[in-house]
Amino acid sequence: MLGAAIPVDPDADTARRWLTDELTNPVYHTSPSLLERFLTWLGSLLDGISVAGLSVSWSAVVVSAAVVVTVAVAVAVAGPVRASRRAGTRPGVLVDDVRTADQLVAGAAGAAARGDFVTATLDAFRALVRRSEERVLLDPRPGRTAHEAALELAPRFPDQAVSLRESAAVFDSLLYGTTTADAGSYASVAGLEATLHARRPVPVADRKVATA
Repeated sequence: MLGAAIPVDPDADTARRWLTDELTNPVYHTSPSLLERFLTWLGSLLDGISVAGLSVSWSAVVVSAAVVVTVAVAVAVAGPVRASRRAGTRPGVLVDDVRTADQLVAGAAGAAARGDFVTATLDAFRALVRRSEERVLLDPRPGRTAHEAALELAPRFPDQAVSLRESAAVFDSLLYGTTTADAGSYASVAGLEATLHARRPVPVADRKVATA
C-alpha cells in the first residue's frame, strides 16, 4: 500500500531524495520533457516550504502530497512506455534456429503427433520462411519477423497473400502467448507451407527467379 510506504512526516530533503531515486528509473527517460518540467516545479515547491513560514504539520502535508503526485505521474508515464515497448518489439521467426526447412517440417509433424500444436504451428511457419530462404525468395535474415516475411512473400504468391498474413498473425499470437493452437491451426499453416513449396513463384524484378 502506498500509504504504508510513506513516512508520516518526511522533510523536504527526504522528499527530494525520493523523487530523484524514483525518476532515475530508465523506463521514464523516454518521456523526459514532461518529467523534467514536473521535477523543476516540484523542486521549487519543496524549496519554498523552508521559506514560506509553514508550520511543521502543514509542511508534512504538502511534502506527502507532492510525493503521492510524483508516484502517480511516474506510473502514468511508465505504463504507456512499457506497453509501447511490448507492442513495438517482434522477435524474428528464425532467431537462433539453424534447422533446414525439411527438419522444421519434420519437427512440426513430430510436435503435432505429440499433441503439442503450439510448437507444431510455430515450426510449420518457420519451415515456410526457411524454405523461402533456401529457394532464394527471401534473403537470409534471422531477425525477420513473421509480418515482414508475409509482406515480402505476398508479391511472389499473390493468391496466398491473405493466408500468409493470417498465418503470420497466428505465429505472433502463439509466440506472445495471447492465444493457443489446435490441430486446425497446425493444419492450416503446414498446408500453406506445402502449397508454397509446390508452387512456382511469380517473378519479381531484381531478384533471382527460383525454380526449386
